[in-house]
Amino acid sequence: MKARKILTQGIVQGVGFRPYVYRLASDLNLRGYVRNLGNVVEIIIEGEKTDLFIERLLKELPPIAKITTLNVEEVDIKEYSDFKIIESGDSYSGVSVIPPDIAICDKCLEEIRNPKDRRYKYAFNACTDCGPRFTVIESVPYDRIRTSMDEFPLCDDCLVEYREPLNRRYHGEAICCSECGPKMAFYKGKTKIDSENPIKLGADVLKDGKILAIKGIGGTHLVVDAYNDDAVKELRKRLNRPNQAFAVMSKDLKSVQNYAQLSDREIETITSNKRPIVILKKNDNYPFPDSLSPGLHNIGVMLPYSPMHYLLFDEGNIDTYVMTSANIPGEPMMIENEEIIDGVNDYSLVHNRKILNRCDDSVIRFRNNELSFIRRSRGYTPEPYTINYEVNDSNVLALGPELDVTFSIAKNNIVYPSQHIGNTNKPKTLEFLKQAVKNMERITKINEFDIIACDMHPHFFTTRLAHELSEKYGAEVMAIQHHHAHSIALANDHSIDEMIAITADGVGYGSDGTSWGGEILYTNVNDFKRMAHLQPQLMPGGDVATKYPARMLASILGDEELIKNYSNYFKYGEREIKTIFKQLESGLNVGQTTSTGRVLDSMAVALEVCHERTYEGECSMKLESCAYYATKDLEIPYVIEGNTLNTSAILEDVVKLYQNGEKKADIACAGQNAVANGLAELAIRCADKKNIPDIGATGGVFYNEAITDTVKNHVESNGYNFIQHLNTCAGDGSVSLGQAIIAKKI
Repeated sequence: MKARKILTQGIVQGVGFRPYVYRLASDLNLRGYVRNLGNVVEIIIEGEKTDLFIERLLKELPPIAKITTLNVEEVDIKEYSDFKIIESGDSYSGVSVIPPDIAICDKCLEEIRNPKDRRYKYAFNACTDCGPRFTVIESVPYDRIRTSMDEFPLCDDCLVEYREPLNRRYHGEAICCSECGPKMAFYKGKTKIDSENPIKLGADVLKDGKILAIKGIGGTHLVVDAYNDDAVKELRKRLNRPNQAFAVMSKDLKSVQNYAQLSDREIETITSNKRPIVILKKNDNYPFPDSLSPGLHNIGVMLPYSPMHYLLFDEGNIDTYVMTSANIPGEPMMIENEEIIDGVNDYSLVHNRKILNRCDDSVIRFRNNELSFIRRSRGYTPEPYTINYEVNDSNVLALGPELDVTFSIAKNNIVYPSQHIGNTNKPKTLEFLKQAVKNMERITKINEFDIIACDMHPHFFTTRLAHELSEKYGAEVMAIQHHHAHSIALANDHSIDEMIAITADGVGYGSDGTSWGGEILYTNVNDFKRMAHLQPQLMPGGDVATKYPARMLASILGDEELIKNYSNYFKYGEREIKTIFKQLESGLNVGQTTSTGRVLDSMAVALEVCHERTYEGECSMKLESCAYYATKDLEIPYVIEGNTLNTSAILEDVVKLYQNGEKKADIACAGQNAVANGLAELAIRCADKKNIPDIGATGGVFYNEAITDTVKNHVESNGYNFIQHLNTCAGDGSVSLGQAIIAKKI
C-alpha cells in the first residue's frame, strides 16, 4: 500500500474538481481526502491503486477543469478509514484561478423546460458543469461562503444534492432552486409589478416595442425586438448612439442561419459553452431594419447562455432580440438594481444576486477562417496566459493603454488578464478599473507588486494611475511603447523570439513623441526598432481630425480647390476649409501621425462613405463594408520612398478614380489593397535586411478581413511566414498582456 500527496494547480476550483476526485478515489477503493488550499487543491490518497489514480486523474477531467501543474510526493501512511472532501484551508498561494462563467449545460436546460422538474422555469439553475463562476466570486478558496451565493442558504432538497457524491450538484457552489435561490423582479419605471412569472411580463412588453433592461449573470443588457425599426431607433436616441451596430441574440442556431452566413468554425464557436458574440456576414435573406447595423456588411450575434435568456425566448414569439450592454457609451455596464431601474429603459427585469465582478460579452471575428478576439471577456476571463520566455521574479501589474482597456497581473510565468474594462478617460470606467484590480488581487492572491507597467503616453489616465499605485506598492513604474506591447502579445502567441511586426491602428504614442499607427518594427521581448512607417501626415486640430476625418483628407491631399468638393462635410463649409489650410501652413495646433486608421478614415470621406466618427473605428469599418461588395478589379499602385509608404499618392488616386465615375466599392477595395500591399512590402524589405523569416500583423486595422488577407498573401508569396493573433486581441485588449510580458523579461 502506498500513500501519496498530490498538489494540483490550474482551473481546479469551481468546476466540480473535488467531487470528481472523490468519485475517482471511491472507484479505486482509495482512502484519504481532497480539499482546497488557497489557489491549490490538495489530494491525499492511500491504497493499492495510487498510480492508476494519477493516470486517470489527468485523463478524465470534468468539462471545464484544466490541470497545469501536478506535484506528487510519497507521504507517511495515516490509515484513513474512507475518502472525504474536507473543509478548505488557506496555506498555499499557487497559480490556479477561478474559471470563467460558462453557458447553461444541456441537463440544466432540460430541467428548466420540464414541467415536472422542481427547477421548471427557474432562471438561476446551475451545476458543477455550468453557470456563474468569475462574476460571483469574492475570494479564494472557491467556497459558497466566499461568493455572492452566500446570501442564499441551501434548502433541504438542494442540500441533499450538494452532499450526494454521485450528484452533478455535489459541492456545486452556485446551485440553488426557487425555494432558496435568487429571484427575478419586474419593474415598470420605478414601480414594481408583482408577478409569479416576471420573465413572461418581460417577453410581453418586448412584443409591444418597449425597451427592457435585463440584469443577467455578469452585467445588464438593454433589449428590444430586433425586427422593430421604431424600437431600435428609440433605443439609439436614448443611448445617444446614432450609428454603432447593436449585437443581437437569437434563440437558436437555425434562427441565425436565416439571416447570416456561418462557417463550420463560426458554428463551433457560437455554440460553444463560452457563448461569445461572433461577428457574422449578413446573407441575402437578412430581414432586420437598416437601423440595426447601419452601413455594415456584418452583425454581432450570440446565442442564449443563461437560463433567463432561454426562458425569455420560451415565453415570447420573437426569435431575435437586440442585446446591447446597458451603459452610457464608454462607461461600465450597470449592475446595481437602483441604477438599472432608473435607466433609459421602459421596463426592468432585475434580480437580488450581487454581481461581484462585472463582465462584458466577449466578441470574436473570423478573418478567412482564422479566429480573432475583438474582446476577450465573459467565457474566457480570467483564464491565464503562459509567458513563453524566461522571466524574472517580479510581480507585475500592467494597466494597458487608455481605450478598450484590460489590465493584467503577472507572477512567475503566468499572466492573469482582466475582463474588458473600457475607456478609462471616463471617470466611472477608471473607478471600475481600480475596483477590478482589487478584485483580481483577491482571486489570484497576488497583492504585492514590484513593477507597474503602463503606456508611454504621459497623459493617459492609466499612466497617472500607474504612478499612484507605484507609491502604494513601493513599485517601479515601467513605461512601455504601445506598439511594442502589441507585438509582444502577438509574439507570445507563437513563442517567437523576434520578428518584423506590422503594427497598424488608430493611434499609439511613439518614442519620438508623435502619434504612430502605421509602423514596421523589428521587435523582441527586450527591445524594438522602428524600421519603416507610413508617410507622416499633419492633423489639423489634433484629435478633432479623428472625429471629423475630412480634416485629415484635406491635409493628406493638400489641395484646397479639390477639398471644396467635400465642403458639406465641414460645419462651416468653405470658410472652415480656408481656416484649415491656414492652420496647416502656420503649424498652430497641428499634430503629426503615421496612423493607418487616419488614412482609411480619409479614404471613407473621399468616397463619401462616412464623414464623421460617432464610434471608434466607424469610418474604417464602413469603408471595409463598402469594399466587400466590389465587383471589378481596380489597381491603385503604391509608392515607397526610402522607408516610407506614400499615402498621399494613394488618396490622390482614390479621388481621381471617384471623379472618373468608378464604383465606390471597387475603389474602396483597390485603396485598401494599396495600403495593405504597401505595408507588406515595407515589412518584407525590413525582414530581408534583418534576415528574419517571420512577419507579424497586429493592431486594430487587422480586424479588417480584406486587409489581413492581402497582407498575408503578399508576405507568404514572397517566402515569409505570416503571423497573426491566435488567443489574443489584435486591438488594444491585449496591450496589457504585452506590457506584462515585457516587464517580466530577464
